[in-house]
Amino acid sequence: MSRAPEADAQSPAPHVADSHELIRVHGARVNNLQDVSIEIPKRRLTVFTGVSGSGKSSLVFHTIAAESQRLINETYSAFVQGFMPTLARPEVDVLEGLTTAIIVDQQRMGADPRSTVGTATDANAMLRILFSRLGQPHIGPPGAYAFNVPSVRASGAITVERGDKKTVKATFNRTGGMCNRCEGRGAVSDIDLSQLYDDSKSIAEGAFTIPGWKSDSFWTVRVYAGSGFLDPHKPIREFTEKEMRDFLHREPTKVKVEGVNLTYEGLIPKIQKSMLSKDKEALQPHIRAFVERAVTFTTCPECDGTRLSEGARSSKIERISIADACAMQISDLAAWVGDLDEPSVAPLLTTLRQTLDSFVEIGLGYLSLDRSSGTLSGGEAQRVKMIRHLGSSLTDTTYVFDEPTAGLHPHDIQRMNDLLLRLRDKGNTVLVVEHKPETIAIADHVVDLGPGAGTAGGTVCFEGTVEGLRTGGTLTGRHFDDRAAVKETVRTPSGALEIRGATAHNLRGVDVDIPLGVLAVVTGVAGSGKSSLIHGSVSERDGVVSIDQSAIRGSRRSNPATYTGLLDPIRKAFAKANGVKPALFSANSEGACPTCNGAGVTYIDLAMMAGVASPCEECEGKRFQASVLDYHFGGRDISEVLAMSVSEAETFFGAGEARTPAAHTILGRLADVGLGYLSLGQPLTTLSGGERQRLKLATHMAEKGGVYVLDEPTTGLHLADVEQLLGLLDRLVDSGKSVVVIEHHQAVMAHADWIIDLGPGAGHDGGRIVFEGTPADLVADRTTLTGEHLAAYVGD
Repeated sequence: MSRAPEADAQSPAPHVADSHELIRVHGARVNNLQDVSIEIPKRRLTVFTGVSGSGKSSLVFHTIAAESQRLINETYSAFVQGFMPTLARPEVDVLEGLTTAIIVDQQRMGADPRSTVGTATDANAMLRILFSRLGQPHIGPPGAYAFNVPSVRASGAITVERGDKKTVKATFNRTGGMCNRCEGRGAVSDIDLSQLYDDSKSIAEGAFTIPGWKSDSFWTVRVYAGSGFLDPHKPIREFTEKEMRDFLHREPTKVKVEGVNLTYEGLIPKIQKSMLSKDKEALQPHIRAFVERAVTFTTCPECDGTRLSEGARSSKIERISIADACAMQISDLAAWVGDLDEPSVAPLLTTLRQTLDSFVEIGLGYLSLDRSSGTLSGGEAQRVKMIRHLGSSLTDTTYVFDEPTAGLHPHDIQRMNDLLLRLRDKGNTVLVVEHKPETIAIADHVVDLGPGAGTAGGTVCFEGTVEGLRTGGTLTGRHFDDRAAVKETVRTPSGALEIRGATAHNLRGVDVDIPLGVLAVVTGVAGSGKSSLIHGSVSERDGVVSIDQSAIRGSRRSNPATYTGLLDPIRKAFAKANGVKPALFSANSEGACPTCNGAGVTYIDLAMMAGVASPCEECEGKRFQASVLDYHFGGRDISEVLAMSVSEAETFFGAGEARTPAAHTILGRLADVGLGYLSLGQPLTTLSGGERQRLKLATHMAEKGGVYVLDEPTTGLHLADVEQLLGLLDRLVDSGKSVVVIEHHQAVMAHADWIIDLGPGAGHDGGRIVFEGTPADLVADRTTLTGEHLAAYVGD
């Protein structure tokens, strides 16, 4: 018997298919990336670090994930691609080894009033099927339990085209679960008429108090005065019933006023169309303030805020209706569903239990399914999006996360880390943009971008292990083990802001005094009631400037100069120096390049293929007419000024012939919050999340108020930037302001003069004050979760 050669006993060479173990990026130039070349290991957890604005999102989201999505879209037919968003190829030389990318970012979820946590995660859909099968009395199919489905009834003649055409009578019924009164919104709006007009005056005397409605306005006020439907010289309170009905509610009617054909419409529908139907955030500030005053929202009296019809509320399973189920805290709902035992719907119950358990596992057990998705914070929205991926059977997928620990208490970060590792261990590539050292520490591979932000960033400073990062000498490495010390001496309060009997959301009649004249920090696990306490009882008071986490709205035409109001004094200075109108120095007004309309680029639509944006040939991307660029101020034209960084502009407008105090003051605030590297004309759409939050902070610092409320200002901040933020907070307090910060970051807690800790848990397990005192007292106390983690942080 012959023996096989010795070589045959050796293990075979690796299969060529197993050689694709890396994602290769070469020559990436998206936004501020400077020809970045990098190799990322697959099926590993890679964390991208660096200061805010260093290029992390540009590399991970706008290059790797964007190209993956674009390539997937190209696999569809041209017809299907015509209905999909068109994506341009990122500016990069080579991208190899990509896999399907699933992006889980912090973009706020849709703020439509009919969008809830339940509808966004399909939990509502499963509950509707469950009740349509087991609910008693039975009222219909799943749609009968859906607050987005109205009931429809129709009857009439139909023609049946079969053999001899025959007309027959038919009726159609569809039972929906939508409340008729509020149309599934849960709230009804009412207009406060006293905000629209002064009823003691006549229209001729200027009764209208609506912004922009001047007494000589032909299209608004004069059409009412000359319509003939009412007496313009009679005080509004003396109108007859018919006059008041025509004044407030009349349908659009053609009238002739001063020889001109116009359309007359009742005041309420006119205001609804002109102001209330528009996105509130897109309105001018004074119009938005008017809308907030004039419109009141109250819980729908018919459905009591449940959004559901009476029939849907009457059908129950073990004395629980679908409205009751959606209003439960999800951790309680999971327990209720877990106790249901019905073989006929066993597969449905299994899937529903898994979904609800995922909520609890990810730290969102304190939410309810009827919570409007638009009220979720960025961190909560991201974790809700994660839920559908936790039980996924997909492998060899790339998951991309944007600061998944945002809004998480230190107690919850370990749970999030476990979820990231579980996704990796299933054979997936996990890419995470993160600043928290607790998450960086679990990485298999770390990529540190920098060294600075904006044009000073965009290069790879370090690649390797966490231990290598610690000794690598980069900014992140040097600050990785930074730990703020607890304050030895704290400021003495100058007074107190009293809160009595606070009951918003999960608060349990909270009584607390927030000290004034100091840095007060409100802490507690996510869902413990921090935002409910501060935004519900403090933010709306006079003299309080509240800076929350709501997104900055802005198109590619918006930039830091327009958003902060900086462009106004600059335009006036240019106009005064050259003896022309200020409007010439706006790329959105008279000075705009006529070819690109002030956009600086021209867009070519290529149907289902990605559109092409190329610099405008007329203005060469400067956005202004050539004649406008002939005007100078301090030796610079307007396009050169908008190309300056904040730091350059602060020097430019601070002294010499270009000295402009109003502009210099705004620039000083932008520099104070660490945005000295931003270009004045950089589109807002290119800013990172941390940059947008600090831009908002700089803008609100101009407002006059004695109390500043900040909601997690460290979100998106690098370890090195937190120190600068603490310096800014100290300067605010030392200038006589009172600062109240809702925060999870231990460095901010340690730096506080006073801490208010809520808990002990989330949802109905929270809502109580569990500690009040100095940081040193909290560390010594250690009876709360926050105390335990702060003690561990400061090494006590």
